[in-house]
Amino acid sequence: MAPNPFGKMKELANAFQKAQEVQQGAQALQEELEQLVIEGASGNGLVKVMMSGNQEPRGVEISPDAIAQGAEAVSAMVTEAMTDAYTKSTETMRERMEELTSGLNLPGLGM
Repeated sequence: MAPNPFGKMKELANAFQKAQEVQQGAQALQEELEQLVIEGASGNGLVKVMMSGNQEPRGVEISPDAIAQGAEAVSAMVTEAMTDAYTKSTETMRERMEELTSGLNLPGLGM
């Protein structure tokens, strides 16, 4: 007896449906990440950098105590706070994408 070619069609249709679900979820996630504000800090909070979940800069706060330490120290603290915010932002994005794609078993989407 020949294999049923329609069985593969059903698998393909299911894969397309799952891909559409992931695409819709990814779009909603993208919108959520745009609204999210993630804070990175350095110098015990003397410098704070805010960034969206999509790594878009939202703002910087530098305390007068940080400025009193001089330009070189402020520069280092801003860089450290940016790195902290970026790390937190990318980790948040990765976690949310894993939640979105968990259980779907779609090739190429494993993180």
